[in-house]
Amino acid sequence: MSCREKPSLLQWGSVSNPLFATAERVDLAAYARAVVEGRIPPPPVAQLIGFRPVSVEPGRTVFELQTDLERHANPMGTVHGGILCDLADAAMGFAYASTLQQDETFTTLELKINFLRPVWHTRLTATANVVQRGRTVGLVERDVTDAEVD
Repeated sequence: MSCREKPSLLQWGSVSNPLFATAERVDLAAYARAVVEGRIPPPPVAQLIGFRPVSVEPGRTVFELQTDLERHANPMGTVHGGILCDLADAAMGFAYASTLQQDETFTTLELKINFLRPVWHTRLTATANVVQRGRTVGLVERDVTDAEVD
């Protein structure tokens, strides 16, 4: 069965879900912990691509993705670079979000990624760490590693 034949069903509880009962801004650190703990569903992009947060602590997160070439392949038959970027961006976003106060928010300003080798069917781990958290701009680094490569 090709990926065109696979139906996709995404279920999403809005960021204004019951965990955050008021109309005030979402506590992104609490949101990240709630997703990791399974109390609320992950965002739609995580469901669509298939990655999941494994751990979150202040300034650090770990995400995993079991690659599936039926869903993630590019025309060359390897995992598409955009999938790797999405995994990296999500891990970095949750790492940064874990440092925010309830009235703070953020967005990704820039994403730089270097592809060192092709990826096929494997389990990927993205580990993100906040390097610097400034008043207006922060820096987060991350590594995406392949479980089958040293």
